[in-house]
Amino acid sequence: MNTNRLSDTLARALNDQMTNEAHNAQIYLSYAAWASDKGYDGIANFLFRHSNEERNHMMKFLEYILKRGGKVVVTEIPAPGPDPLSVNDCFERIFQSEVENTTRIYGIVDMSLAEKDWATWNFMQWFVKEQTEEETMALDLLAKIKKAGGASADNDALYVLDNELAGTPDDATLAQDTSVENP
Repeated sequence: MNTNRLSDTLARALNDQMTNEAHNAQIYLSYAAWASDKGYDGIANFLFRHSNEERNHMMKFLEYILKRGGKVVVTEIPAPGPDPLSVNDCFERIFQSEVENTTRIYGIVDMSLAEKDWATWNFMQWFVKEQTEEETMALDLLAKIKKAGGASADNDALYVLDNELAGTPDDATLAQDTSVENP
C-alpha cells in the first residue's frame, strides 16, 4: 500500500528546501566563524545561534516529509561562499539570503495551494511567519549598523554593536504582535 501523501513535485520542493535550510545554516556558521576570527564574539554568538536555528528548520522539513510518507533525499550542501568583507557586508548578505529563502518558501506555499495539499499549506504557514521574523531581524540589524556608520563604522561603534548582539534575542517583534500597549 502506498502511504505517500506528497506529490512528486511537492516532495522534490520540500527536499530542496530542506537542503536550502542546511545551506543557510552553513552560511550563518561560516559568518560566525569569520566574526569570531575578527574578535567580534558577540556577533559570532548571535550568528552561531542562528546557524542552529536554521538546522532546526532543516529538521522540520525532514520530519514533515517522513510524516507524510515521502522519501527524504539528502544531497550535497553548497559551500557558503566567501567571507564577508565587513560587519556591514555580513549583515547585508544575511538579509539577501533571508529574502531568497522567503521567495523559496512562498513558492512551496503557492505549489501546495495549487495542488490543494492543505496539510503542506498549513505546515508552511509556520515558515511564512518565521521568514517575516528573519527578514525583520536582518533589517533591524542593518539599521543598527547604519547608525554605527555602516560600511565605515569605526572600532568603537563596532565594539558597542558586538556587545549588544551578544544579548540580542533571536526573534524579532513582528507587526502583528504589536498593539497600542505594546508598540
